[in-house]
Amino acid sequence: MKRVFGVKKDKEPPPSIQDASDRINKRGDNVEEKLKKLDAELSRYKEQIKKTRPGPAQEAIKARAMRVLKQKRMYEGQRDMLYSQTFNLDQVAFASEGLKDAQQTMSALKSANKELKGMMKTVNIQDIDNLQDEMMDMMDVSNEIQETLGRSYNVPDYIDEEELMGELDALEADMGSEADGIPSYLQPDKEEPDVDTEFLPAAPTGNTTA
Repeated sequence: MKRVFGVKKDKEPPPSIQDASDRINKRGDNVEEKLKKLDAELSRYKEQIKKTRPGPAQEAIKARAMRVLKQKRMYEGQRDMLYSQTFNLDQVAFASEGLKDAQQTMSALKSANKELKGMMKTVNIQDIDNLQDEMMDMMDVSNEIQETLGRSYNVPDYIDEEELMGELDALEADMGSEADGIPSYLQPDKEEPDVDTEFLPAAPTGNTTA
């Protein structure tokens, strides 16, 4: 059967947008080359017309120039058509690339959403609250420890108010004495009764008998 009817050939895949665009651009380059040659030929005919006197020779040159100009108009039409096709292909390619980017974005978002859901299952709000409470308790205990370690030794915890006022009065007196330029420990003591004369009897004032 294969020898009679032959083997069915695999269908070739359709050309991609890039393949079609490359083919059209190649055709456009060929048209551009032909237009450049026609422009050079028209320029040469123009110079010949200027140098030739009016007559049959000049008319023959004009006829050839007219024929070249018609060819140029035809190629310019083909060039414009190819440019339009290239523009359309570029638009389609841009739209296709945009859709591919959208697909990749959606795929990335789905993957990230799935990963976030898995991570959220491992996080418990109650555990976070409990952890915060434990941290606050440990901070309180730490502050108490610091205060205990910073406590001074041999310092009375309670001081009487009268004792405090006495200390303040003494401090104020010391500060006033030092302000006069004489330290308190160098100032003389206040006048006190002489111990020796206080207990001696007073001197007699009248006549005394032998």
